[in-house]
Amino acid sequence: MKYFQTRHTPLAAAMGLSAALLITPTVEAAGLLTPKSSSYSTLTIQQHHVDVVIEEGYATTTVEQVFHNPNPTDLEAIYSFPVPDKAAVGEFSYWIDGQPVTGEVVEKQRARQIYEAEKQAGREAVIVEKDRYKTFDISVFPVRANQDVRIKLVYLQNTQTDSGIGRYVYPLEEGGVDEQALSFWSRNEAVEQDFSFNVKLRSGYPVDGIRLPQHPNAKVAQISQHEWHVALGNQNTTVDSALAERTEVAQEAGVPNQTAANLSEDILLYWRQTPDQPASLDMQAYRTEGDTQGTFMLTLSPGDDLPSITAGRDWVFVLDISGSMQGKFSSLVEGIRQGLGQLSGQDRFKIVLFNNQATEFTQGFVPVDAAAIEQVLQRLDQVSPSSGTNLYAGLNTGIKGLDADRSNAIVLVTDGVANVGTTEKNRFLSLLEKHDVRLFTFVMGNSANRPLLEEMTRVSNGFAMSISNADDIVGQLMLAKNKMSHEALRDLELDIEGGRVKDIVMPRLSKTLYRGQQLSVFGHYYQPGDVKVTLKGKVGDELKTYSTRIHLPAQHTKTPELERLWAFAAIENMQAEMDYLGESSDTQQAITDTAVAYGLVTDYTSMIVLRDEVFKAQGIERTNQKRVATEQKARELRAQQPVVAAPHRADSQQPMFQGNRANVSPSRSGSGGGAISPVYGLVALCLIGILALRRRGDEV
Repeated sequence: MKYFQTRHTPLAAAMGLSAALLITPTVEAAGLLTPKSSSYSTLTIQQHHVDVVIEEGYATTTVEQVFHNPNPTDLEAIYSFPVPDKAAVGEFSYWIDGQPVTGEVVEKQRARQIYEAEKQAGREAVIVEKDRYKTFDISVFPVRANQDVRIKLVYLQNTQTDSGIGRYVYPLEEGGVDEQALSFWSRNEAVEQDFSFNVKLRSGYPVDGIRLPQHPNAKVAQISQHEWHVALGNQNTTVDSALAERTEVAQEAGVPNQTAANLSEDILLYWRQTPDQPASLDMQAYRTEGDTQGTFMLTLSPGDDLPSITAGRDWVFVLDISGSMQGKFSSLVEGIRQGLGQLSGQDRFKIVLFNNQATEFTQGFVPVDAAAIEQVLQRLDQVSPSSGTNLYAGLNTGIKGLDADRSNAIVLVTDGVANVGTTEKNRFLSLLEKHDVRLFTFVMGNSANRPLLEEMTRVSNGFAMSISNADDIVGQLMLAKNKMSHEALRDLELDIEGGRVKDIVMPRLSKTLYRGQQLSVFGHYYQPGDVKVTLKGKVGDELKTYSTRIHLPAQHTKTPELERLWAFAAIENMQAEMDYLGESSDTQQAITDTAVAYGLVTDYTSMIVLRDEVFKAQGIERTNQKRVATEQKARELRAQQPVVAAPHRADSQQPMFQGNRANVSPSRSGSGGGAISPVYGLVALCLIGILALRRRGDEV
């Protein structure tokens, strides 16, 4: 069966059938404008339009929504949606007197003071605030009585491929974790009139397949090997020419008219590059005439030269049995039953369970023996999930007793946050730094603490994979198999000689590269011309070196968004460093200054929308308005230009890597990736069961 077929796999179907007898909590919707006071009637969603353009190594997502206030009174409302993975919010517009007004970024406390003062005066104001890793919360005042309000949000994300597979998620499931807060707000997740979701994929490397796992009715049109369009939604009426144009585009694509649209499920899209793509170094740059500073993004796609792992390993499975796992644990046990039977005779395993406290369930490592496995599973069947999430205790217990003479790995499966016992991020990182063990983390859903879990995997030279309820879980775990079954390129060092290059930013998770992964690097340059790029790393005890020469242009104005992406990556690194080393006023100020300069919402800055005369009275320069206009013009120009093959490859004359990139393909006897590895089979069965339970719960 082809990986990009729209039908579910037989394995997923079987797990879903068994999961149908179990219950899971209803998934809450996000992206809603809700009255701050529960005494008012809920606002209705009239329009919800999403336009996504994936090109140039990043995605630009534009969300426009129209809400209606059915109440006879003006009111304040809150718009909230989950923070998308690695998303830089750079534009929020609110319509005042029929015209969009773009927000400006200022220090967080000042933004809140201005907003409250404008609200007290009865004037229009909007504030966009970040609730750490959880949500972007946007307060809007006033929403006029019996009138509509229109808002627009734009955010950027880096879009790497993994073993030739690209992945984009539009998060709609509630990202909050405070159940008391969730229950306070009334929720209306139905779109009354028009809903559309449109994607334009423009790839310099040819694409041969598109897949939306939970939206098989989406219309997919292939314009060429390098350009694809996707459309789904329902269109009934329009409110202006811009929305009418979206409706017309969707109808031309053959999107069926539906009677309802619901905002409670993530929209997830995969694209697959054609096989045998060359390993490469691609470069994007932005530098205007007269500027002394240019910005670049390097994307390194190594060749498929990492050797397979054949020696026996010790596997520690750290499983969340907190209250949120009720209804899922029976399926997880069945997954373990299936997977342990596939372990190699050279492997050993240990199971650790955690909720308020942690238990070494197997009391040491267990050899792969049918009788021993059955005894463990009979006991595991009697476990009942409950209580909170003491993640630290689970990890600490899993690490104890590791054999220094054997290769060790921890597989962590959790869908929540650390809320019991030790919760400080630096304590988790210190624990992992003291031990030679790789951590493979599967981050379930939009509410998990991604910053903590990802940083934990970084210090352990492991990897983290975010899993949406809408994911094609079999495909995601095929990617995991590629990484678990091969050596990694560790202790990475990147050097750029020439160009007066400064401010180089490598993602915090880039300390190790696994099979099929790409590495994105941002930086500034002050001298155009040729530079030498060298990447070094270790495979086992062997030092590997890759190098090439590339050209930094004197002028290139096609991709101004690179400046925001550089700033976002720099801020992420500063925040992660501060989380590890402790609060620092200097670092907080550096984050604030960078965010204000590049128009980004962070933990220390907010975006505020005011009338033009109020911006002037407050002494707030319209720098973000100018930046937004520059980015919009660049996007319009790019849309008019055809997509060409590998337009950004910078090492064609002197290839940095040898051979082709790694690919992922379904395991078949005699072809593809070979037999399914034991740990891949175990984790796949567990997570398929969890997602099947969640999806079933959404349907009932």
